[in-house]
Amino acid sequence: MRTVTVFAPATIANLGPGFDVLGVAIEGLGDWVSVTIRDEPGVVIESITGDNKKLSLDPAQNTAGIAAQEALRLIGVSDVGLSLRIRKGMPLGSGLGSSGASAAAAAWGVNMLFGSPLSKQRLLHASIVAESVVSGWHADNVGPSLFGGFILIRTYDPLDIIELPTPFGLTFALVTPEMELPTRQSRAVIPQEIPLKLHVAQSGNLAALIASLFGGSPILLGRAMQDVIVEPARAPLIPAFEKVKASAFEAGALACSIAGAGPTLFALCDDAITGAIVAGVMQEAFSTYGGLRSSTHVARVDQEGARVVG
Repeated sequence: MRTVTVFAPATIANLGPGFDVLGVAIEGLGDWVSVTIRDEPGVVIESITGDNKKLSLDPAQNTAGIAAQEALRLIGVSDVGLSLRIRKGMPLGSGLGSSGASAAAAAWGVNMLFGSPLSKQRLLHASIVAESVVSGWHADNVGPSLFGGFILIRTYDPLDIIELPTPFGLTFALVTPEMELPTRQSRAVIPQEIPLKLHVAQSGNLAALIASLFGGSPILLGRAMQDVIVEPARAPLIPAFEKVKASAFEAGALACSIAGAGPTLFALCDDAITGAIVAGVMQEAFSTYGGLRSSTHVARVDQEGARVVG
């Protein structure tokens, strides 16, 4: 086998109170990376589609290229190289882990080409190295994209990730306004120091959220999906945020917050029918109160993560 194509799903990172430590993979959106062995050492990016020509073909400046090179190093291959073809399946700068999905797909594709010598746990390092180039050293987007499901990062040094269960029927309504919010800009507004009472509140919400996943309770999950630290700082960057969030609750959402670094908003719903209704009213609110067009996506949790599709 000299070519393999891998799909890796979109993600919601910084999930609720889980800034930089909790993320989830989402069905139906993601990136495809085709990896081909070439005789010359090194990694080249042959083509990128779906990015409106915004991404670099320089493998040292592209997360797929960086992840592929790092995966080669981890496997111990140096006598051959790789050619990548990337197809983007979600908006750039949307908060849905576009760069992370490319990294996860490339790393897993390289691994599969060489007989799958590494586990996803080992390959996570390659994806984090790639993601660090564009948005810092964190794994709450590349982790779920690689593994699927809900992922908790207990510590980064040493790296310790935990796969969490998914309550049956859980549905996410995603609404992405037509605007870009670069991750670096979104991270710049986060407070570096917080009052103790906010730390206590955030810790309680995160603990309850994790408990709700093990208990299979969407209602508790909705109650716990409150971010009292990062969301208030980022909300002003997204036009009509409060109006859109309020409309989600009025339509039956269990929770609503910012996906990743934004500007996509997600609403947690207990079934697909409610999810479709909630997505529609959120989209209308963005238009009415923010003057923004938006796209919607309603999906359940992607349980598989990165996988070979061709």
